[in-house]
Amino acid sequence: MESKLVLFPSTAGVNNKGHLLLGGCDTVGLAAEFGTPLYVFDELGIRRRCAEFRQEFSQRYADSAVFYSAKAFINKALAQLFNEEGLGLDVVSAGEMSVVRSAGFPMDRVYFPGNNKSAEELKLALEWGVGRIVVDNFHELAMLNEIAGERGDNPDILLRLSPGVDPHTHRYIITGNLDSKFGVPMVHGEKALATILSMPRLKLRGLHFHIGSQIPEFEPYQQAIDIILGFAAEMKKKHGFEVEELSIGGGFAVQYTLDSPAPPVADYAEAMTSGIINGCQKLGLVQPRLIIEPGRSVVGQSGVALYTVGVIKDIPGVRRYVSVDGGMADNIRPALYGARHEAVVANRMAEKETDKVTIAGKFCESGDIIIKDVMLPPLAAGDILAVADCGAYCLPLASNYNASLKPAVVLVKEGKARLIRRRETFEDLTRGDLV
Repeated sequence: MESKLVLFPSTAGVNNKGHLLLGGCDTVGLAAEFGTPLYVFDELGIRRRCAEFRQEFSQRYADSAVFYSAKAFINKALAQLFNEEGLGLDVVSAGEMSVVRSAGFPMDRVYFPGNNKSAEELKLALEWGVGRIVVDNFHELAMLNEIAGERGDNPDILLRLSPGVDPHTHRYIITGNLDSKFGVPMVHGEKALATILSMPRLKLRGLHFHIGSQIPEFEPYQQAIDIILGFAAEMKKKHGFEVEELSIGGGFAVQYTLDSPAPPVADYAEAMTSGIINGCQKLGLVQPRLIIEPGRSVVGQSGVALYTVGVIKDIPGVRRYVSVDGGMADNIRPALYGARHEAVVANRMAEKETDKVTIAGKFCESGDIIIKDVMLPPLAAGDILAVADCGAYCLPLASNYNASLKPAVVLVKEGKARLIRRRETFEDLTRGDLV
């Protein structure tokens, strides 16, 4: 049991009742107070992670900034937290943009990538003063130039390139290979850059790339950095363009299971910054401002999902199914791309894990399995199951499948819990309906 705690937030522990503690709060008490499914975020864990990214990169590369990738999970409370921690935000839709704006987040510290931005989204980005629009393709480039001309704006932009690197991760979360919907392929990179330079309204500040998510290796990043810096050197020679800013994306791995450790932030920082410093020296480039965009790795481990156990079904010689009151509507990751989680029984932390069970959700899909074949203590209806590493992507991908209610979210710190998103109600399900 002790070993599994390394997968939970840094404040995780066990009290004298044998209950799981998060942020000094008894998770069994949280489940009783707020109901389940319940998502619990450890505030200190998130803040420590923000500080770790800032420190590890800035001490190796002074002109660097950390932009949290909001798609991992954002709401008003977290946007305010990231502002307090001095991070920027990376948003990919007008919806995410509106959430962070409603929280009073400084819009000049908001960057806006995305492969199919609408004209309305680009107009909002200009109207709300986002810091950088990350241009993804020629269509967007022409549209933004036209809108900027109509409005009399001079937006700062980054050009997103697809370096054609294989990051050795799940095919659904690869973003920088040649066969990708994201970014301008390198073969068209010079044409895109020259086109931008011919548009006086648009101010090209630098380059952007993102190769994927959940990447445990450094070599793909180093390959991509070499390719992009080589391109930058060529563009300086041919077009006199000097890269002021280089955004290298995120993709830092999170440890989801005991047998899949993730590299420390310091190791990523060393590999990335040394690659940029050495590459710039070799190619005669001025070192640009460095932007990194961690998302999952900031909030992933700091989020825990709590469920209540219901029906237990034994199939002799085959499997024991333990059904809980959530599932693929609040965490579709296992069904979507085979994500693996670990779990503990929050009200029985002192008991031995003797039973192999499969944790099933309550939704009408055979694929609604949260964890297949996990070792846990003997379970009974009413037990509280705590699933680790649920801070990233679970909630943003949540749905109202089977007309379920999206769960409440609490932020815990030093024994106090703050509700930062209420549970949906039946009225919420029909709020947009018209008869």
